[in-house]
Amino acid sequence: MNMTWEINWSEIIKATGDTLIMLGWSLIFTFLIGMALGIILFLSSRGQLLQNLPLYSVLSLVVNILRSVPFVILMISVFPITKVLVHTTIGVKGAIPPLVIAAAPFLARLVESALREIESGVIEAAQSMGATPWQIVWRVLLPEARPGLISAVTVTAVALLSYSAMSGVVGGGGLGDLALRYGYMRFRTDIMIVTVVILVLFVQLLQVLGDRLVTKFSRK
Repeated sequence: MNMTWEINWSEIIKATGDTLIMLGWSLIFTFLIGMALGIILFLSSRGQLLQNLPLYSVLSLVVNILRSVPFVILMISVFPITKVLVHTTIGVKGAIPPLVIAAAPFLARLVESALREIESGVIEAAQSMGATPWQIVWRVLLPEARPGLISAVTVTAVALLSYSAMSGVVGGGGLGDLALRYGYMRFRTDIMIVTVVILVLFVQLLQVLGDRLVTKFSRK
């Protein structure tokens, strides 16, 4: 068995950097799309400011379908879309579009749930003062739901990290790809252990940061 001091640390560092790049860019696009989609889902649902049940039904169906497909299958299924967007289906660039497609609906549902936790009286009070729907979203809904939204983003970031590792199965790059090519295919248990430890540390850091932000913005 290969000993731990034979690990190519430059490969570990490069794979870690690739994972962080995938996580960073996919989280940015997931945040923008997921937040917008979640807000639209909430506003268009029954009894809300912009009730539109046909729109809500269609969006809800799309979200449910995308959330139900296993990530590896989804990643392969959207290869044509990925090819059009980033001109490749492998590596870090090729992993970002499917990561966003998988995580944005997940975040959207969490955002919708966080917004539903807001008491209806708060919205009614804003309406009585003549606030427009846009003003209510920015000045009432988002500030009131901020702790829940931060928690939603934290959970999504952890899920994205897991997805990025799974993308290695189809050449997505990063720690998952390294663990598959070197750890699994070459029977390098030491590399498998190192990649798992790094991923666990990332998850812990994300969770601690998210928990601290939730505590900071929660009302006493």
